[in-house]
Amino acid sequence: MTPEEIRGWLIGRLPAEWFDGAPEVTVDREEITVVGTLAAPDLPEGASDAERAAAYAGRAKGFREQTRDARIEIARELEHRTGRKVAWGVRAGERTHLFTHLAVPVMTRLRQPERQVLDTLVEAGVARSRADALAWCVRLVGTNTEEWLGKLRSAMEEVDRVRQEGPTP
Repeated sequence: MTPEEIRGWLIGRLPAEWFDGAPEVTVDREEITVVGTLAAPDLPEGASDAERAAAYAGRAKGFREQTRDARIEIARELEHRTGRKVAWGVRAGERTHLFTHLAVPVMTRLRQPERQVLDTLVEAGVARSRADALAWCVRLVGTNTEEWLGKLRSAMEEVDRVRQEGPTP
């Protein structure tokens, strides 16, 4: 299934009352991540930031517990159709809560200067291991180049769309 087909299947399969609008669906080779936006809790006028954050955290926890069995059933169906694992999350207020998702090992070869960067992060206590340091670096790059990565992904989607319109061999 293409990412668009997966997104469409999920929009049709998910209970309409779960999320405000369509969920965000991210697909890679190993995993499908479904993140929906939860409705805002009814807060009293002038609620503090701490009260608002606690209300959204409670809303996310409640959703996770109340929908567990249904999410497992939907994930099994989608895993059977796609051969990929399904992860769930919610956006509650300013925060995104991911429930269970894969941590996939990735092998890489690094030259000494690159290894020294990782070792410095470990020695400074920023990371527990080289693997943690590398993950930290990837998150940092992702955060600081989000706009550029978004443009790159859009360009790749356009290339895929044009390829699909082309002649078939």
